[in-house]
Amino acid sequence: MARYTGAVCRLCRREGTKLFLKGTKCTSDRCPIEKRNFPPGQHGKDRKAKIVGYGLQLHEKQKAKRMYFTLEGQFREYYEKANRASGVTGELLIQQLERRLDNVAFRLGFAIARRQARQLVRHGHVTVNGRKVNIPSYQVNVGDEIAVRESAKKFQIVEQGAQFTQQNPLPVWLEMNFENLSGRVLSLPKRADVNLPINEQLIVELYSK
Repeated sequence: MARYTGAVCRLCRREGTKLFLKGTKCTSDRCPIEKRNFPPGQHGKDRKAKIVGYGLQLHEKQKAKRMYFTLEGQFREYYEKANRASGVTGELLIQQLERRLDNVAFRLGFAIARRQARQLVRHGHVTVNGRKVNIPSYQVNVGDEIAVRESAKKFQIVEQGAQFTQQNPLPVWLEMNFENLSGRVLSLPKRADVNLPINEQLIVELYSK
């Protein structure tokens, strides 16, 4: 399975904004954006050209892809499906990304970052309605119960994730039982429920050309 394995903090610096890829590090003074808010590389400081038009649209798409750790082909499929469905294409696109199992595991506090949650899912430590699911892109539905398997509840990343989530508000479309490390999907996520620095309309405009 193809995936990005490089330094994720470079991705934030490339986009010039926090993508919240490292959990607690992103909210501390150790975040590289706080110290080196310019593109990585030898000539990063010299790149001062203003981004407009196509470049701006491309940056928005790259931010979303990197935030949810999807590759171009899969991201394009999400857009095509959202474009065919009835409703606002951009909002439906974000909804699909939020309904990914690795993202839901992150939102519920099974890990402090999406990449950790993705690994947890890939290694078979997460169940959906009592059945093991190891596909990070699996789309959860309303009423689904997502839980950490008993053998993984003592993992350090799971305990850290639970502590981190208890200190931060849970999305209104999810319900969490911290004692059992399980959660439930109460409703489909709305755009207002997703507090991320993404302008999905620019992504739609890019793919609509």
